[in-house]
Amino acid sequence: MPDIDLHTLLTIVALGVVTVITRGFFLISDRPWTLPHWAQRGLQYAPIAALSAVVLPEIVMSQGQLVQTWMDARLFSAMAGAAYFFWRKGVLGTIVTGMAVYLPLHVGLGW
Repeated sequence: MPDIDLHTLLTIVALGVVTVITRGFFLISDRPWTLPHWAQRGLQYAPIAALSAVVLPEIVMSQGQLVQTWMDARLFSAMAGAAYFFWRKGVLGTIVTGMAVYLPLHVGLGW
């Protein structure tokens, strides 16, 4: 069994305590707790903000650099998927449309 440093052990225990306290904070109170209206309204935008933060860099960047050419299948598939979504408002159709544009361009033309 490897030697465990006292500082490492204390750090792990302290992080565990902080995690339990922060996650159990809402269970400690005996009265119902609600978010203010402005916070509830702001949280409505959290999923789209998180999705944008993950997906958008994958579309416009390649190996840490901005895409330098229009011959990139990701750009056209993202535009086609966005157009479909604004036209029909369907998530499955958006994915299918994006992939229907992406695959021929990427696999067929090598973009």
